[in-house]
Amino acid sequence: MLYEDEGTKTEAGYVVKVPVRWSDMDVFAHINHARMVTLIEEARIPWLFYDDRPTASLREGCVVADLHVKYREQVRHDQGPISVTMYVEQLRAVDFTVGYEVRPCDGDPAARPAVTATTQLVAFDVENQRLRRLTTEEKDYLASFRRSGTADR
Repeated sequence: MLYEDEGTKTEAGYVVKVPVRWSDMDVFAHINHARMVTLIEEARIPWLFYDDRPTASLREGCVVADLHVKYREQVRHDQGPISVTMYVEQLRAVDFTVGYEVRPCDGDPAARPAVTATTQLVAFDVENQRLRRLTTEEKDYLASFRRSGTADR
């Protein structure tokens, strides 16, 4: 699937505009929680999984080990497409943690995000059913999206 907006690298991270569908809305015209998780998942696709990315091999095996979502403000269906800024909070031998900032389509990129989230993603060898180490190329690419003040463990 190709997105109209394949994203842009900025000082804040990788920013993708993600379309909001009618089915993403709850009865109060907000983006439903489960759908928000799906939308941030979809934002990762052009950043990490396109053929020209050093992390494209993660398509063959990458699992979510941990997920946190915090809602700071409401995000309504009519505020789409949402803007998702992604960056790397932590980078280790077999996993990395992605930070997300979600803002409405007309939101100021410098303003407090409406939603923040993190996912810990683990490189996985599906054929052998075990973790695998991130390659040097994958780690270098991911490291280019680190924010100052975040540390690896």
